[in-house]
Amino acid sequence: MNAMTRISPTVPAPFSAELSSDSVGPVTLWTTFDKLVRIELRRRPEIEHTPPGERPAVLDRAVTQVGEYFRGERRRFDLPVELPKTVTAFQRAVYDELGRIEFGALTTYGDLARDLGSPDSARAVGQAVGANPIPLVIPCHRVVGARGRLTGFGSGVPNKVRLLALEGVVATGELATSSVELRT
Repeated sequence: MNAMTRISPTVPAPFSAELSSDSVGPVTLWTTFDKLVRIELRRRPEIEHTPPGERPAVLDRAVTQVGEYFRGERRRFDLPVELPKTVTAFQRAVYDELGRIEFGALTTYGDLARDLGSPDSARAVGQAVGANPIPLVIPCHRVVGARGRLTGFGSGVPNKVRLLALEGVVATGELATSSVELRT
């Protein structure tokens, strides 16, 4: 089976690889020939991943960089990404802002909305953050609710807590009502 025959509505891109992390478990990465298109913090056992010798360079780079992040050796990613064509201009603006959040730093949905010049759009920002197809590289785990509440995470609040802990941010628990200290 060649890479192009594996694309279907449930397969986001022709090339994929899985790596394991001690903190969040299995991570599945998806790329085209030259861009990272999706990261899932879960195992996809139904997928036949691309064998190492057949992977495009960008997939190998993504596996290496994500592995380095989980080992505490990387704070920023240097990978070309491609967002789905269905991503709106507003979502793109949100993802651009997410990319500016430094390792170990936090922001709130309300602060992101203000930074975008739309202070009343915190809920819309939350929806865009929740639809992020490339977590870690577009660091949506660094966004919390007002007063530091964790609120949620597409891959589960426990994974959000673990990702924040990798970056030196300690949460009060692993529930959506748990919180972190916001530094000002």
